[in-house]
This record gives sequence, structure tokens and C-alpha cells, in this order.
Amino acid sequence: MVITRGTAADIESAYAWCRLAASLAMMTLGCAGMYIVMVVLPTVQAEFGVARADASLPYTLTMAGFGVGGVLMGRLTDRCGVMVTVLVGAVGLGVGFIAAGLAPSLLMFSLASGLFLGLLGASASFAPLVADTSLWFSRHRGIALAICTSGMFLSGTVWPPLVQHFVQTVGWRQTYIGVGITCFVLMLPLSLMLARRPPLLEVAPPVAGKAPASERPLGMSPRALFMLLSVAGVACCVAMGMPQVHIVAYCADLGFGPARGAEMLSLMLVCGIASRLVCGWISDHIGGLRTLLAGSILQALVLLLYLPADGLASLYVVSALFGLSQGGIIPAYPLIVREYFPAADVGARVGTVLMATLGGMALGGWLSGAIFDWTGSYKAAFVNGLVWNALNIAIIGTLVLRAKKLRPAAA
Repeated sequence: MVITRGTAADIESAYAWCRLAASLAMMTLGCAGMYIVMVVLPTVQAEFGVARADASLPYTLTMAGFGVGGVLMGRLTDRCGVMVTVLVGAVGLGVGFIAAGLAPSLLMFSLASGLFLGLLGASASFAPLVADTSLWFSRHRGIALAICTSGMFLSGTVWPPLVQHFVQTVGWRQTYIGVGITCFVLMLPLSLMLARRPPLLEVAPPVAGKAPASERPLGMSPRALFMLLSVAGVACCVAMGMPQVHIVAYCADLGFGPARGAEMLSLMLVCGIASRLVCGWISDHIGGLRTLLAGSILQALVLLLYLPADGLASLYVVSALFGLSQGGIIPAYPLIVREYFPAADVGARVGTVLMATLGGMALGGWLSGAIFDWTGSYKAAFVNGLVWNALNIAIIGTLVLRAKKLRPAAA
């Protein structure tokens, strides 16, 4: 196969939108592992006879591998192109699901989840595709990133009820093996659509306070700004991880059954898709920082509603609201990277900042399970999420104020 490179004419072209559609499909497949492990959490806990925190370990390792792998796969994408990265991911997912389905112990199940589904599989299907998408759009970059990252939520919408059905009919092990074969077979032809390399152009839009990496974006060093974004990513996603990871187990504890929890997770993520698309359109008009601040504030407000909600109807409503509140958060981070940093190392930078968000999800999933084991209730876990969310709001609010002060000078 001859690998060519795009030109300026390919930016925002029909080819760019077709490429985006392929990326959306591959992300939907590639992120399956992080949602499937949530659905099987009660079943795995019962089969291996472990505590809730221990049963949360496969998810935590999946998300940790997902995040660390995002940096490695981002660098691989910068050097070899996204097609090579996605091919690595297809193999990782196929091997990972089959190995996890055959695992004789929780330790082996956790290692298969972390190494293959997280480090090699999901990581190649998220950050590299997001970074690649940001290079094929300029005027509509916000909505393009929203569509691309919606693959994560679409994955969470499609897989939980489907997997729950097969877990009840054929068992979780057979389900894992079937999903692995499906991901491998479908991702191979889709990856060929990404053979063309992105244009060698710097197409970031003018943003108040933006500066090349050698200068001072938002009046601070690039390293300081990037570190603040990473800490903010961890903080917001610790809060985000609590409902997403434990809603199935929470419903089972309340006596509603894991199937109702899987439906709530699916509803949460359907609403997240709608919210993500709207926020993508908004971010093209107000920028990534202000979009992120608005989403973080809304997430905190809805997280508060989980504290009194313990009825079936109220949990459905709050889960839908939670999806609507946090949909625009994740795509705002790569948009901010493209607004304030150069395009040459976009793969590595986007991979790193998304590693921080995924690390937050991993920490939030494990910490919530540990708090449940310590207290026997999820109420304290929701409070813990609110504290982390407040830290995120403080950081992003400070950056928004700095950008506002710099705007007159930029004008």
C-alpha cells in the first residue's frame, strides 16, 4: 500500500468527514473493554469471591493501561501514522478479550484487562484517533472532536445492554471471547481508511493568550499550563468515574438488579452523546476552556442529586442528567491542546492529557469501591467525587480568568 499525505485542500473536505466516520466506528469498537468490565463487575466478584474494591481492580488496570498507552500510542501516531496504531489496537483487543475470557483467576483477568484491553487495545482506539481528527479540521474542529470522542459514549451505549444479555444467556466468559473476535475482524478493514497521513500544517485558530510552545500561553510556561490541564483532567474524571463505574453495582445493592443498572449506564451515555455534540458546536464559538468550565460546574451540580436519589425512577432521571452534564468535558481537553500548543507534537500531548482524564476515571472507580468497602455505602463516594470536582473547577476557572485578562491585549 502506498501511503500519501494530505494537503491543505483536504482540511474540512468530504474525505476528512469520511475519515471521521471511520474513526467514530473504530472508537466505538475499541472502547468496549472499559464498559464491558463495568457490566460484569458483580458477576466477576461473585465467581472469584472477592471484595468490591478487588472486583474493581480489572477496571482500574484497564483505565490505567488505557491512559499510559495513550501517551505511547500518541507518540507512535506522530511517528508512524494512525493506521499503524489502530492495527496494534485491533490485535490487542482480540488477544485481550480472549485471554480475559479464559482467565482462571482474578489476577489473570485483571492483567489481561490492563495489558491488552487497556495498554494495547483501547489506548490505540482513543487518543490517537482524537489527535488525528484535530489535524483534519480547522473551522469545525470543536464539533469534529465531539463527534469523534462520542465513539466512547456510543460504545458505552451499545455494549452494556448487549453484553448483559449475553452474560445472562451464555455466560461472561463466552461473551468476552465473542467480543474479542468481533473487534478484531471489524477494525482491520476500517483501519485502511486512515492510511493517508495528515497535512503538515499548523491550522490552530487564533485564541486569546495562545502562543507557540517556546513562548508563554496564558502568560505562563507551556509546561506549567500543560501540568494544570493534566491535574484538572484527573480531578474532573475522579468525579465522573464514580457513577459510570458503580451504577450497575449500586442498583444491584439497592435491589433493582444489575440489568437496571446497565440500562442506566446506557441511558447516561446516550444523553452524553447528545450533550457532547451540542458542546462541540458551542466550543467552536466560545473555545475549549469556557466549554470545559461550564461542563465541570454542571457535572458537580448533578453529582449532588445522586445523594438523595435511591429510587428506581429518580436514578434513571439523575443518570440521564449526569450524561447531559458531562458530555462536553473530555473533548474540551484536546481542543484546548490544539488552541494553545503547536500541531507538531499533537499526538503525544493529546495522549498525555487524555491519560490524565483516564487516570482520574481509574482512580475514581477504585476509590469509590474502596470507600464502599470502608463505609458500606456509596454516599461517601459521591461526596468524594464532589471534592475532586471542586478542584477541577478551581483550576479551569483560574485559566478562564487569565484568558479573559489577556483578551484585550490580543485584540
